[in-house]
Amino acid sequence: MTFNRRSLRTLLLVTSTAGLFLSGCATTADAAGTGAQAATISQAEARQGAEAHPQLLQEFGGAMTGPQAQYVEQVGKNIAVQSSLSNARDAFTVSLLNSSVNNAFAIPGGYIYTTRQLVGLMNNEAELAGVLGHEVGHVAARHAQRRQSAATKNSLLGALGSILAGAVLGNSQIGQAISSGIQQGSQLLTLKFSRSQEVEADGLGIQYLRSAGYDPHAMATVLQSLAMQNALDASLQGRSNATVPEWASTHPDPASRVQGALRLAGNATGVTNRDTFLSRIDGLVYGDDPAQGVIEGSQFIHPGYRLAFTAPGGFYMVNGTQAVSIQGQSGQGQLTTASYNGNLENYVRQAFASLSQNQQIAPQELQRTTVNGIPAMYGTARVNTGNGQVDVVVFAYEFSNSQAFHFVTISQAGRSSVFSPMFNSMRRISANEAAQVIPRVIDVVTVGPRDTIQSLAARMAYTDAQEQRFRVLNGLSSGQTLQVGQKVKLVVRGR
Repeated sequence: MTFNRRSLRTLLLVTSTAGLFLSGCATTADAAGTGAQAATISQAEARQGAEAHPQLLQEFGGAMTGPQAQYVEQVGKNIAVQSSLSNARDAFTVSLLNSSVNNAFAIPGGYIYTTRQLVGLMNNEAELAGVLGHEVGHVAARHAQRRQSAATKNSLLGALGSILAGAVLGNSQIGQAISSGIQQGSQLLTLKFSRSQEVEADGLGIQYLRSAGYDPHAMATVLQSLAMQNALDASLQGRSNATVPEWASTHPDPASRVQGALRLAGNATGVTNRDTFLSRIDGLVYGDDPAQGVIEGSQFIHPGYRLAFTAPGGFYMVNGTQAVSIQGQSGQGQLTTASYNGNLENYVRQAFASLSQNQQIAPQELQRTTVNGIPAMYGTARVNTGNGQVDVVVFAYEFSNSQAFHFVTISQAGRSSVFSPMFNSMRRISANEAAQVIPRVIDVVTVGPRDTIQSLAARMAYTDAQEQRFRVLNGLSSGQTLQVGQKVKLVVRGR
């Protein structure tokens, strides 16, 4: 969470603009795997992409620099030229994003993106090329343009995709509007594609892998890793639904696409460049970047802003660049910030007003309080939805004359107290506690004769599910073992 001072309304407008750029591609494609050819990048598309690019970088934590980013750029350009959008490598801009969310996307104008978290989940260069090729395939097949008209009919939320408007909120307009504001913490900027479009993009990505000399089976193996990660996330977060996490939200159901990708790959072979890939991503930050705050169990700590809070029992958190989202069966919420001029009452009222463009939401009353020595104010608004009434709470804290933070939560009417422990847990942290927040990084090691999955997993910088995390990180099924001399990834504390 790297806060800026834009309101939620402004964030929604920026995201909407990005969605429109995603749909601006003037290309054509036939069915997946049939040798679809795309038109070249037009000057109009190049201008659109150039305008959207800075906004997307800001929303996803910024572009990384250095050898790891240069490597991703090289692989991305190599696969992008296979699409016939352009034969010039310099026509493409490939960015490695400083985001702990598993995501990848491309926009017209030759702009391609992947997050460092998704790269960390991969196990060879062919998988990296496959994911980036899949995204280029969406652009070449004009998928975003096909989806835009339907998304426009369903308002802004349709373009963003709703992952939070579940049983609590229903499908009412106001519930969706509030939910679209809260989901900013999940960093969903890309359009939701249909299953057929995902399969078509898989096919195009596999086609690009073949033409670039990579093993086309890499598309299936990275989809399998994503499915395993989704299932692990669901288990760790206490969810029964394993398809919610970010990349799967905009790219539905990777597990069901694995067999299809294998069939498309057939008996073809090619290079994977596994050892090269692993050596290049050694040291890559994995999970939250302390500059954006970190989630440690049920606690969120931001060393830069010197704050911490604890999520309620039964809830899990997702750290985004604009907000931290808090999600559970009995409600949803986020922590974010907005412009602050020293008037906490105005700040809270503006936070309510920013939640919806269609229906004014105002608190029934505001109350001042102090939380762990921090001046605070909160209010509740009861709102009608398709599934009954819900309570919307804004709970704000003044950290200085120019800096305030606030929670926005939604729960069924009369049940907002589920968030009270979280509201009361907000605290300032000391300089010493802030200094103890150290990032996790990927450490590539070579399996020795005495190493086992269990012994290597014990070195993972987690207190829970170490073996499961190790297997998912390295794409190892429950029955697979290690061989001496094999390179594997660990997640350890950085220095």
